[in-house]
Amino acid sequence: MNQFKLLLASATFALVPAMAAHAETKPADVILYADIRYRLEVVDQTGLPNDATASTLRIRAGVKTSEWHGFSAVVEGEAIVPIGGTNYNDTVNGKTAYPVVTDPSDVLLNQAYLRWKPSAQVELTGGRQAINLENQRWVGSVNWRQNDQTLDAARLTVKPVKDLSIDYFYAWRVNRVFGPDSPQGIWRDTDIHSVRAAYTIKDVGTLSAYGLWLDVPSSAASSSRTLGVRMAGERKVGKQTKVLYAVEYARQQDFGPNPASYDLSYFLAEPGIAQGPFTLKGGFERLEGNGSAAVQTPLATLHAFNGWSDKFLTTPASGLRDVYIDASWKVAKGPLKGMTLRASWHDYNSTAGGLDYGQEWNGQVSYPIDQHFTVLAKAARYYADTFATDTTKFWFAIEAKF
Repeated sequence: MNQFKLLLASATFALVPAMAAHAETKPADVILYADIRYRLEVVDQTGLPNDATASTLRIRAGVKTSEWHGFSAVVEGEAIVPIGGTNYNDTVNGKTAYPVVTDPSDVLLNQAYLRWKPSAQVELTGGRQAINLENQRWVGSVNWRQNDQTLDAARLTVKPVKDLSIDYFYAWRVNRVFGPDSPQGIWRDTDIHSVRAAYTIKDVGTLSAYGLWLDVPSSAASSSRTLGVRMAGERKVGKQTKVLYAVEYARQQDFGPNPASYDLSYFLAEPGIAQGPFTLKGGFERLEGNGSAAVQTPLATLHAFNGWSDKFLTTPASGLRDVYIDASWKVAKGPLKGMTLRASWHDYNSTAGGLDYGQEWNGQVSYPIDQHFTVLAKAARYYADTFATDTTKFWFAIEAKF
């Protein structure tokens, strides 16, 4: 790993004189940007004496350059600040009498990378970066939390022929949403490899195959090898009607320092239909468990899956079967144009042992006030049967992007 980082650093410094040699040409444009988000999160969780109220402000700002001889760069900082006290457990403040809200205060470097794109078919990125693959089930930046999950990584994307892309990255460090003050906030000295090949089939969708190798010394139980295939797309069946579909299968095994020994499967089927502004999806997702180990997705944008109450960020050892319905409606005309209403219902069970975990309702409304400002209100209600405890969560957020 150290040799790889040395090679990457050497290549980066070798590029500097090459860029300077073209100083007589027009320099790259420098662009400043900012993303400011205030959020109020309230949590009522059975079994804890206090409710959580987290009022936090995230300020993310950076500078990026336009392409110059194929090169571009991004440097981005981030600050998370509590507004009006910390009546919540941010996982590092010791307030365990409150429910967890994983938004610890911090000031940090969020992204810093150099990108080289010598042609439309090749792109190489090195440095700290947010990486989101497909629906983020296996790798995502967790943008829902105030602090991103980023990777210190080198990433190569090539498009050898039309409609085919191949993506590979190697990551030696994971900067997690818990922040650097948490014992699990940074996974150092990781040996993570990801490869994905995707082919777009006209009028059908995108067929992809992927492999993910996680060797994580800081979290041995998160180390695994996952190989899978996914097909997702849509097809018109009328003037305003589309059939939606996604099917995915993967196999996961223990890998590297993982003390467990397992070979388990992941399966997803998600059919749907879109009629004008209305979309309805049904889903069946199965993360197999055997009672002592289960399929895990530690690099995913986990909040986007298995309900917004976040009860299944770690798959229970007996596995997880999630049957769900998701409906959304986007206002197309009038003063509320762009407003989106969304609701979903989940039923959770185990894959081993016949356990009924519980059910959950989710609801959300978002509205873009203009091109810069968006407001959002969101709620989740988890009804526990045999897993965790009853939990109600509410969020209000306003976000400005410039």
